[in-house]
Amino acid sequence: MSSTALCTLNLTPEPDLHPLYPSPSQIGQLLSAHSGLDPSQKAVLVSHCLSRACLFGDLTLLQYLLTDHQGQPYVDLGARDDDGLGLISQTIQGFGSESDREVEREECVRLLIVQGADILNADNAGWTPLHHAAILAPPTLVSHLMMHGCSPLSVTKRRLTPLDIVTAHTLLPGREDIALLLEESMRGEGWTGGRMERRRRALDEQLKRKDRQKDLHDSVAGILDVHAQWWGDDSEISSTESGSEGDDEFDEDLYTPPLDFTSMLAWSPQDLDSIFNAVVTNFQISARNSQPANTLYLMARFACLTCDVTWLEDLIVGATDVIEERFFNRSEDITCLIFWLYNVTVWLHLMQCDNSINGACEMLGSFELMEQVINSVFVFIIRFAERRIDRLLDAALLENAALSSELDGVQFESEWSFLRPFSTKKKSSTTVTPASTPLRNGTPSSPPFLPVRPPSPSINLNSPSPLTPKALSSLRQTLSRARTPVHAVFPETSPSKGLRELISFLTALHTLLILSDVNPVLIIQFWSQVMYWTSSEIFNRVLTRKKYLCRSRAIQVGMNLSVLEEWIDDMRLPRGIASHFSPVRDLLTWLQRLSSIHDFSDLVATIQTMKSINPLQMRRAVRDYKYEINESRMTDECVQYLTQLQKDWERHRVKIGVEALRKEIDERERERDRDLDDSSGTDQPASAKTPSMSTTSTSASQHNIDLLFDRTFDQSSWEPAKAAQVLGELLDSRYMLPLFLPSDPRMFSAAPVRRHVIDYTRRSSSHQLDARRSSCASMPGSMEWKCRSHKVRDVSVDALRWLDASKPSRWARSIDIESQYPDDHRDSPSPPSAIGAGDLRIDTDVVRVPSQSTPLTRKPSARSKNRLSLVGDQFIPFASNPS
Repeated sequence: MSSTALCTLNLTPEPDLHPLYPSPSQIGQLLSAHSGLDPSQKAVLVSHCLSRACLFGDLTLLQYLLTDHQGQPYVDLGARDDDGLGLISQTIQGFGSESDREVEREECVRLLIVQGADILNADNAGWTPLHHAAILAPPTLVSHLMMHGCSPLSVTKRRLTPLDIVTAHTLLPGREDIALLLEESMRGEGWTGGRMERRRRALDEQLKRKDRQKDLHDSVAGILDVHAQWWGDDSEISSTESGSEGDDEFDEDLYTPPLDFTSMLAWSPQDLDSIFNAVVTNFQISARNSQPANTLYLMARFACLTCDVTWLEDLIVGATDVIEERFFNRSEDITCLIFWLYNVTVWLHLMQCDNSINGACEMLGSFELMEQVINSVFVFIIRFAERRIDRLLDAALLENAALSSELDGVQFESEWSFLRPFSTKKKSSTTVTPASTPLRNGTPSSPPFLPVRPPSPSINLNSPSPLTPKALSSLRQTLSRARTPVHAVFPETSPSKGLRELISFLTALHTLLILSDVNPVLIIQFWSQVMYWTSSEIFNRVLTRKKYLCRSRAIQVGMNLSVLEEWIDDMRLPRGIASHFSPVRDLLTWLQRLSSIHDFSDLVATIQTMKSINPLQMRRAVRDYKYEINESRMTDECVQYLTQLQKDWERHRVKIGVEALRKEIDERERERDRDLDDSSGTDQPASAKTPSMSTTSTSASQHNIDLLFDRTFDQSSWEPAKAAQVLGELLDSRYMLPLFLPSDPRMFSAAPVRRHVIDYTRRSSSHQLDARRSSCASMPGSMEWKCRSHKVRDVSVDALRWLDASKPSRWARSIDIESQYPDDHRDSPSPPSAIGAGDLRIDTDVVRVPSQSTPLTRKPSARSKNRLSLVGDQFIPFASNPS
């Protein structure tokens, strides 16, 4: 029985319907009539072989399946795999696996399209063959698919086009041609840009801006020695910043937080030393980091609202002292100076805007202390700029010869002729022999090898004033005889190394101030003071050095000065800052014209146009003037008139000095009488309450500063504070213009808009400079600023952790306060801080201003001389200006 059953079993192996590597001969045998396969098995076999041919790009096998009469009835061109991929998509997915079969694989796709395979067939994710081809296939196949009906606008279930997949956030490497092909095809069908392309372009632009910003940071760091940690995590992009962030409206909840412990920072007096070390001394400074200001503000809220004024006084006096000591010790570190200028300004903003504590701070005089710290660090930054400019001033503005080829041959009467080269210089085409040159026997009086220059232009009462900005009237008139435009002379020759270094330094420092979010009014007043100092130094050096007192050198210095004036326009600074150069302009104009003054009327007309120089300065310039050979001289009558003017001016100077002394004595007596009346309780007389001239001018200057925050105010009409009238020959370059802060405390949080910062590493042609200058003139507008009231109030968790880590351990040995401080402090509500805040406690009745040192500073500070400090609505000088 068992043997019979074994004989009936069929041990013939089943045919393999899923061969790994099918071949036409193997498939032909299985599809033959005697193979014993039923139609369903043949259909499975053909479907599997067709899929394998597409996956491997086997063109021979694919052609056999599509042309064999035995297999054609079982071919299904619409077949899909488990992921919904059609035959064309399966074929495309094999690109890149075998580079030597790329051509055969592309032919397989073309053959399937010819045989009628569905080209619009999408898989389960919505990807069409074009989506796959965009990231895998060559451009020829992508173009072939679009020519046969595959739309580049087809989208996946996630609304992605083939172009979106290729570009995504960044363009796929090596698919640039595909992206261009798809984009052109889509635009031909009316496409104007999709969501992903907008995101891609925005990201590309953002990356480009970051690269430009990094280059800018590197350039600034290379000139000012700024360390890399200063920039911090700079995620803000300058071009995305608008003129305002919407913080202009006063929000009571923002400026005066609720009276709870979420808006305070608890502390104790014995921790002040470690707190100041963490917040001030050892704090890692970085640009736009307002964590020290926020920390001190939250501590002040705790002291004022939960403790008493003694705590608040110790905190503010101690903090201001440590801050001053910090930047005194690092006066050469410009980043340290800018950091504390920014933070103290933000701290003052936070304290003054908080209505819950500003009354107590006003009573203690805390705001005056903060303003004096701002004043001190402001002077330190000015001194830093002056030291750097002083090293470059001579080479950049006084020695730089833009017209060396035109003026090298100039000889002066005081020079010996045999020291000159005997070779004849080639005359410039612009040199014209004047008709007024005296002749001897029909020949010029000068030797033939000496160049002959046209005389200086004389004054013309009908012509415009020569004191217009960047006016080079004498140079224009000198060169007009040869019909040579002024702008065609200087730009043709590249500026000297000194002038390039000076402009690079100025732009780097301005860029650093802008990128550090220093208040715009501080930036404007900073450059006003720096340009006043530069103008005074140029004026004094020209007047006291005889080698500069000549017509040719005056032309050179005037042209160099024009570059500095153009820089002010390029930086979008108010044009009024350039008004500080008026004395230099008048002196240079006087040097160019004095040799052409031949009669009394010309002298009087010329003097009337010189509004910024006095007769003493004119007389010294005439006395030490270096005459060129054959240059005419001023007549004796004119010299005598100048001498008489000099004597009259000296008498006028003595009279003014006496009046100023009497006025000062009267002011002291009036102030002493006022103090006596206040102490006796009597009312102040009405005459004493009348505002003085200084108070009136101070109010006008303060209003001028506040106008800068008016968006409708024309910045070009802004005028800086003026220096005192000069009664002697030299200008007082050490005179400090008064520093004004905004009247509205909310404006302390204002920051400049960065998108107009010019990259000084690019050198523009003269035409581009003129175009940029004209564009600045056509768009005066208001000062561009943004309000950062929300931004400066962000307190990071890292700052609080750093503060907590600075506190001594709870297991440390306690400090015996009573043994460290005198007996008179033992009965006080709280001990003074460990840094000696008790010695620095201010008098709430009278603000004491030391005569030999900056307030709140134990070190004598010569940098604070002549600088005015804001005290309420009045200005109290640190030290009186020298007469």
